[in-house]
Amino acid sequence: MNPRLNIKKDTKIYVACPANVATGGPELLHQFAFKLKKNNLNVFIFYTNRTGKDPVHNNYREYAIEWVEEIKDDVHNILIVPEVETNFILNYNKIQKVIWWLSIDFYFLSLPGIVGKLNRILLHKFNIQTYFGFNKRLKNIDLHMVQSKYAETFLKSKKIDNLIYMSDYLHKNFIDIETKLALKENIVAYNPKKGIKFTTELMQAASDIRFVAIENMRREEVVQLLQKAKVYVDFGFHPGKDRIPREAAILKCCVITNKKGSANFFEDLPINNEYKFYDKTSSINGIKKTIQECFFKYDEKINHFKQYVDEIQNQEKQFDNEIKEFIKLSY
Repeated sequence: MNPRLNIKKDTKIYVACPANVATGGPELLHQFAFKLKKNNLNVFIFYTNRTGKDPVHNNYREYAIEWVEEIKDDVHNILIVPEVETNFILNYNKIQKVIWWLSIDFYFLSLPGIVGKLNRILLHKFNIQTYFGFNKRLKNIDLHMVQSKYAETFLKSKKIDNLIYMSDYLHKNFIDIETKLALKENIVAYNPKKGIKFTTELMQAASDIRFVAIENMRREEVVQLLQKAKVYVDFGFHPGKDRIPREAAILKCCVITNKKGSANFFEDLPINNEYKFYDKTSSINGIKKTIQECFFKYDEKINHFKQYVDEIQNQEKQFDNEIKEFIKLSY
């Protein structure tokens, strides 16, 4: 099936985004709207879960996207929602509908009722990345956009092929940060919100290695930590192409992950297999050895991440090309 949208001069494009939230997903939704605006399209943000008069987070004021309180359900208009808002999009009848799969896992984890609870138990308690409750009505959506190979593979397994790529990119201010290799220390940075059970097991088995959590830090403090650390580990479930591994790589960290979600796809995380492990007790000695090699052969090992860094630096250009392909869908 060839993806199609009907974009006219008077088409209003609504991008649904949670209000007053500053995480990777909302940032990307604002970046997307900003790029559409630069291409002279009529784009608006519709903030969900709005509680106050001003739903715009301070981090996103620079994009200067007009926001609206209601959506005109018209066949000429387009509504774009992240995968966690699929129930919201199904409330509209006439408007052209687009789902942007920024992740796979969060779709299933956000499902209401017993199904969502079951999915959360499977992932968080039993570490099982198998889910229930996919809504077959989503197959009738006008267009699906995927941020990762992981998402594309999942949708195709559900016989959905009216999809295009719409990836993402790091902010230019981040890409331009200069990191001095001489200031690197034998530190492993980690995010305690990602795979903490296995990371804790690793830390207990590697008490001679200094681990520093990315926790209760301002943005500048996160950057300073990653500029000092030689290694960043991430044993989370990788619901899409995660940002922190890319930020760590740009700041000259060796990146070590598991093989879950998008991390299992070289297209999403293009690093050598020697830096990807199954998060099992039997892997711990191998992970410790790899960390030590990154410490003491850092000048050699950091070169293994050149392809990853090159791709990250090129992602905004790629995103611009994907925006052009999105606009061409009406031709």
